[in-house]
Amino acid sequence: MAKLRSYVSGRWHTPDAEGAPLHDAVTGEEITRISSAGIDMAAALDHGRRVGGPALRELTFHQRAALLKALASHLREHRDELYALSARTGATRTDSLVDVDGGIGVLFGYASKGKRELPNDTVHVDGAVEPLSRGGTFVGQHVCTPLRGVAVQINAFNFPVWGPLEKFAPAFLAGVPSLVKPASQTAYVTERLVELVIASGLLPEGSLQLVSGSAGDLLDHLTPQDLVGFTGSASTAQLLRTHPAVIRHGVRFNAEADSLNCSILGPDAVEGTPEFDLFVKQLVTEMTAKAGQKCTAIRRALVPSNLLDAVAEAASARLAKVVIGNPANETVRMGALAGLEQREEVRRSLKALLEVGEVVHGSPDRVDVVDADAERGAFLSPVLLKADPDHAQPHEVEAFGPVSTLMAYDGVGHAVELAARGSGSLVGSVVTHDADFAREVVLGLAPWHGRVLVLDRDDAKESTGHGSPLPALVHGGPGRAGGGEELGGIRGVLHHMQRTAVQGSPRVLGAVTGRWVAGAPRTESDVHPFRKSLRELKVGDSVVAGPRAVTLADVEHFAEFTGDTFYAHTDEEAAAANPFFGGRVAHGYLVVSFAAGLFVSPEPGPVLANYGLENLRFLTPTFPGDELTVTLTAKQITPREDQDYGEVRWDADVVNQKGESVAKYDVLTLVAKR
Repeated sequence: MAKLRSYVSGRWHTPDAEGAPLHDAVTGEEITRISSAGIDMAAALDHGRRVGGPALRELTFHQRAALLKALASHLREHRDELYALSARTGATRTDSLVDVDGGIGVLFGYASKGKRELPNDTVHVDGAVEPLSRGGTFVGQHVCTPLRGVAVQINAFNFPVWGPLEKFAPAFLAGVPSLVKPASQTAYVTERLVELVIASGLLPEGSLQLVSGSAGDLLDHLTPQDLVGFTGSASTAQLLRTHPAVIRHGVRFNAEADSLNCSILGPDAVEGTPEFDLFVKQLVTEMTAKAGQKCTAIRRALVPSNLLDAVAEAASARLAKVVIGNPANETVRMGALAGLEQREEVRRSLKALLEVGEVVHGSPDRVDVVDADAERGAFLSPVLLKADPDHAQPHEVEAFGPVSTLMAYDGVGHAVELAARGSGSLVGSVVTHDADFAREVVLGLAPWHGRVLVLDRDDAKESTGHGSPLPALVHGGPGRAGGGEELGGIRGVLHHMQRTAVQGSPRVLGAVTGRWVAGAPRTESDVHPFRKSLRELKVGDSVVAGPRAVTLADVEHFAEFTGDTFYAHTDEEAAAANPFFGGRVAHGYLVVSFAAGLFVSPEPGPVLANYGLENLRFLTPTFPGDELTVTLTAKQITPREDQDYGEVRWDADVVNQKGESVAKYDVLTLVAKR
């Protein structure tokens, strides 16, 4: 029997040990065997730190983003292989789309965010420059740099593709190598995923490693620069979090644990409303997708007391139409659980829930299946329960399968209280068209949830649903849910980086960050900065232009030409009564327009376009008779990897004849590289 391989220290490793058998969830057939025997865990971590880390840190954020995009495209070409393997885990084609395409989508998502939201540099500047002295010669700036360790990810069995990729993408973009330890039940899917990644040749060696089988003494070799990301049960998370090496070295530990997620039906969503139907449809979908083996599935369905029976009847009718069996059959809508052991674990949890609840639909022991053996395969009927919400079990016991419990609430306060009894969840949803009810519930749920979905007729068509984590949004939750965060856009990248406060002079701070800092030297020359290509332009290159006098005729013409006849510009008496002005003033946008006229170089050249202004502030009123001078300084230069141009951020400071700043802002331009 073939054995699963690991990829560590730059080579594929096949274990000598016999290993534990892994079975097809649908047929019960043995697929392969798994063991991590013979792997030198310390050497694997050292390889990541010594080989993978330096190679990644040589690349800019944009270069790493480009590699993520290329990898996503490569994996998309091999989806069918991953679908076929995924079917052996009991997943239907739709389930596999969520896992495989969802994972690839995370790669694309982080590639896009890296290019749009991070600099084409190896250092990320976090926040504004902090003035630390009266004279401006001593300032501070927070910078983020990649940790010099390895991101160790210990994943759950339910998403063998999405799970590794959603952790890998932000770590890679941050410049930190990953070591993946998948759950054994479905590790054969993750092994093939890693084979495809390594075979692509796209990634620097050492940036991704795989340990198939037990983690062994892996955590013993952690250092203060390493990270651990865990997805699984709360009890296992607690054991890992308290590992001596994790505690001793202060290792960053992120847990995404089991979660008794809830969905709340609003009192307005009575039978016949779109929201009633959406609630029932969402509940059944979350019960049956991945056979309920989702950390985001709805475990507690909270409905108004007067709607409990109606929801139970409608959900039962919908569940009765779900065809269960071999995912290869096109009529099947729900496959098997990941294995027979998993089925028995769900049945044990169901037994505890049945002590206080009654079955509304389904059976813990009997299920009708299509094109499969109900006993050899890990099949289980969807089971919908109904219970008194005062009992503890529905708020404490999670049956990690196609199981959910209906409970009645009386009033919004009661609904929020019941939701909080889950002791922290990954996601909650509110199905209502009443915005006031939604606000009250969302604000009540927020302290206990990492994500809250409000579903109604307005967003239903485009909503990704209760159970779908998205790359741009936080995935995680407080308390029982693990107390951690994954994804969340750039937040997930920064988790893998160290934020450091750097103090110094503006000149030194500019050298560290690669950006011009107010107070640092400027470079003026006979060549206008707009005449310089991106390759010639340097941070600090500057031009001073002006002065230009502002006349009352200018103000009146601008008011007439634009239609902005606000009284402060056109009515002397009213403007004089304004405590901020004391007389007629020039339009702020007239000041900005005059400034552009002063600093622009009008002839064709490397500057291709002005595409925005940011951080615009009008600081001092401009009165007729004032004279304006503008200083424009190249503040940040960002080449685009895949284009023949880049972006330049310019610092614009407009002052009057007294040297007072009238307006400050950033000008954004596109500039040709040559």
